[in-house]
Amino acid sequence: MDILTLLPFIVLIGAMFLMTRSAKKKQAAAAQMRNDMQPGTGVRTIGGMYATVKEVHDDTVLLEVAPGVHAIYAKNSIGAVLDDAEYNRIVHGEDPELDADGTVVPDDASSLTGESDSAEVAKIDLAKDDAADDAEPEDAAVKDAKEVKDVKDAKDAKDESKTDGEADSK
Repeated sequence: MDILTLLPFIVLIGAMFLMTRSAKKKQAAAAQMRNDMQPGTGVRTIGGMYATVKEVHDDTVLLEVAPGVHAIYAKNSIGAVLDDAEYNRIVHGEDPELDADGTVVPDDASSLTGESDSAEVAKIDLAKDDAADDAEPEDAAVKDAKEVKDVKDAKDAKDESKTDGEADSK
């Protein structure tokens, strides 16, 4: 047989070998991780639940999912064994990197504006002016007539802006 005829089959077999080899390595690493679990370490299950390992048996693990709440899980259901810093950051919200700075975030943005408290800030007066109260109110009929005229002017301007072929839709 010619080598060119066998080349596609050789490439296919090689690709399959490489894929199964990497999958076997991942499975072996996961099995090693599960076997190295110790009581007191934090874990994440394949369902996404975070818990602390209490006891490790041959095929099962006793997990503390909440203070005083224990559950038995299969070893295969452990998705990851977490180090203490990551477990505390996720479960308890403790971030040692933020605590090292001593940075305090204010509750409001007033301290971020850069203005001191002694500087006077121009305030907008939202109260009604007395001058507006002194003006004579317009007759209601005159107001209505102005509004109707404004609406008609707006409609006329709209109609003039239409091009040929455009219909007035209602």
